[in-house]
Amino acid sequence: MTAAAHREVEVAPPEESPPPPGTPGAGRRRVPAGALTVGLGCALVLIALVSAGTGAYHIPLGDVLGSLLHRAGLGGAPLDRVGESVLWNVRLPRVVLALLVGGSLGCAGALMQGVFGNPLAEPGVIGVSAGAAVGAVASIALGVGFLGTWTLPASAFAAGLVTVLVVYGLSRSGGRTEVVTLILTGIAVNAFAGALTGLCVFLADNAQLSQITFWQLGSLAQATWPKVLAVLVPAALGLTVAPLFARRLDLLALGERSARHLGVDVERLRLALVLVIALLTAAAVAVSGIISFVGLVVPHALRLAAGPGHRFLVPGSALGGALVLTAADLAARTVAAPAELPLGVLTALLGSPFFFWLLRRTLR
Repeated sequence: MTAAAHREVEVAPPEESPPPPGTPGAGRRRVPAGALTVGLGCALVLIALVSAGTGAYHIPLGDVLGSLLHRAGLGGAPLDRVGESVLWNVRLPRVVLALLVGGSLGCAGALMQGVFGNPLAEPGVIGVSAGAAVGAVASIALGVGFLGTWTLPASAFAAGLVTVLVVYGLSRSGGRTEVVTLILTGIAVNAFAGALTGLCVFLADNAQLSQITFWQLGSLAQATWPKVLAVLVPAALGLTVAPLFARRLDLLALGERSARHLGVDVERLRLALVLVIALLTAAAVAVSGIISFVGLVVPHALRLAAGPGHRFLVPGSALGGALVLTAADLAARTVAAPAELPLGVLTALLGSPFFFWLLRRTLR
């Protein structure tokens, strides 16, 4: 192969090539990535505004926009004292936290499926969710409070990151990490983390059991601006860095040998992606508890709709994850009002049959 031909192969985007027969989505008409991105963005803005105005104290959509514009110095009109307090101290922190958590989980899921080369992979495979659960549950059961109200999210975040590093370290052999070994190590560490969580539950008293159960079911009910700021830094960092790996993920989809031939350092890429996935997932789980299926269903559905190119899939999954979680949180607050459904339970109840439908459609 000549040098010119080699350069042509290296820069050609894999997503422009037709998928081989048997590939999920092969032969199906795809939605243009640009149109899908605009649609997701418009739907996300609309659902965020609707969520900000919906609840026991109803705020019309026009008043929500007026208050936002007034705070931004772009005109508009403020609400009354009660309305301003409800909107800015209760509703908006929850909406923004849903956007950050959903975007982080969706983006982490797309990266996870890309690095494993498997559309059924999700962030929990490498143990970050189970590790974060151990940190959170242990801080509750042992009565640890060295950081006050920040003890639980800080413990969950640190334990999630440490667990991922342990999984990656145990799966290395001869300076390399095989995907199968990484998956099997993650399964083993997940099982061990589950046992530790069960031990902490056994040691907890009734009051602690209630707090542990509430956290494990997943919720954004305790959203505040300080929590938003806490998750904003790691989420913004991960979401900013993630699209930079899109081209190398496309090359990795051709196979490890082909990716190495085209200049990709597969081992370094895998380590960097695992760290980004851990950062995004640990930050999300630390403030929301266990939220399942968002990182699995959203990238899979977008891949079927627009194809496997990661230049759209990575940022698109962040938009889709934010949209799905904001809508799910709105449903959790309103479906059984005045009671509130656990967010993690709701996403699992809705995500499981939807994902099964996607699988059946792919097989057909």
